[in-house]
Amino acid sequence: MRKLVRLAVLAGLMVASTGLMGCQKELVKDYARPLPEGVPALRKITNPKELPDLKAAYLNRGDLVDALNRSLGWFAKTSTQQFYPLQGFTHDQAQASVLAFKQILLTSSGPQDFQRRILQDFDVWTSVGWDGSGVVYFTGYYTPVLTASRVQTPEYKYPLYTKPADLVRDPATGQTLGRQIDGQLKPYPTGAQIEYYPQLLGLTGHELVWLRSKLDRYIVRVQGSAKLHLTDGSTMYIGYAADNGRPYTSIAKKMVEDGRLDPDHAGLPAIRQYFEQHPQDLDYYISQNERYIFFQTYDGTNWPAGSLGFQVTPFRTLATDKKIFPRACPTLVVTKIPSADGGQAPFDQFMVDQDTGGAIRAPGRADIYMGIGSQAEAIAGQQAAEGRLYYFILKPDRVQAWLSQASAAAGQVPVPAPAPLPAPMGP
Repeated sequence: MRKLVRLAVLAGLMVASTGLMGCQKELVKDYARPLPEGVPALRKITNPKELPDLKAAYLNRGDLVDALNRSLGWFAKTSTQQFYPLQGFTHDQAQASVLAFKQILLTSSGPQDFQRRILQDFDVWTSVGWDGSGVVYFTGYYTPVLTASRVQTPEYKYPLYTKPADLVRDPATGQTLGRQIDGQLKPYPTGAQIEYYPQLLGLTGHELVWLRSKLDRYIVRVQGSAKLHLTDGSTMYIGYAADNGRPYTSIAKKMVEDGRLDPDHAGLPAIRQYFEQHPQDLDYYISQNERYIFFQTYDGTNWPAGSLGFQVTPFRTLATDKKIFPRACPTLVVTKIPSADGGQAPFDQFMVDQDTGGAIRAPGRADIYMGIGSQAEAIAGQQAAEGRLYYFILKPDRVQAWLSQASAAAGQVPVPAPAPLPAPMGP
């Protein structure tokens, strides 16, 4: 699913009131603020009073083992060594962390025993957050299910494109470098240029599928994947093939800034409703996002796939900035998610850092994968809450012991390797 580029609902914009010298002053929380030079994204917790309680998350472990197994399959590939060391963590240390976390999860006698064993073997790290205080803003993303056509018709006239032949990527990281023109490397055109001038860019004839509406097309671009029920009766699974290398801009953020959306109700349902009432504004706001995703078909058995090249798991896969956070490692997310009664419910759950996205940059942002279809869309579209993000990394002196134990048990517990997919866009 690309990297599952997603709709980050407010993408770092939230306004709160705070008292200052007896007056009310507006404080804009810049969740997308980048790290200051030389400042790490994670801080090791040394004060026991700051450690999170792990017992509730242990009781809700469900399909966590499946998600951990997918991370182990990723670590088993030699190509993953290029992404480490990161913040001092080695590839062996990160890989052993997933092995140990899984084994302790499977063999603990209960929540108390689990917490004791984790804290015995692991260091707990926390994101420094958007302002160094540890506050992280959690949004949600999902996989849409839409109808589409293999050919253009009066009803289906908005195409998604396959990867252009002239798009150049870094062979090691998959990061888009630009477009080859007369032997020179130029920046690839923006999303608006691609959509409005495909013939000039040589994209005519490279349509993968046709959708009913511009907004549906934009949603698939942002979410990065879709399940398509085709007019010929077949089903197609599509996901990320490449991108144009341009920065992502949240149209929700722009609409809030322009007074078109209420900051407290800026999710996908509100966006849909606004454009139903103001269709003349759609082109303008879509053009604000320069980023564009090109697509390919996927085997439904390994779909939807995240940026690490394997299937993502609802409410277990977390998307973060892979330039600053360690890939494929176990995490704990403590935040709130939308509840059935329209309010918010506590969310205290172990997840695995397995994806990234165009809007997910900096230590103050993270995205929870909510699943597939309309119900997942409803939840993802409303997800917008602050919280805390923790990582579990084996203590350096415990790494070799766990790797040796895993080596001795090799062949007893098979770890499925992910199906081959295009190289991720970059760290």
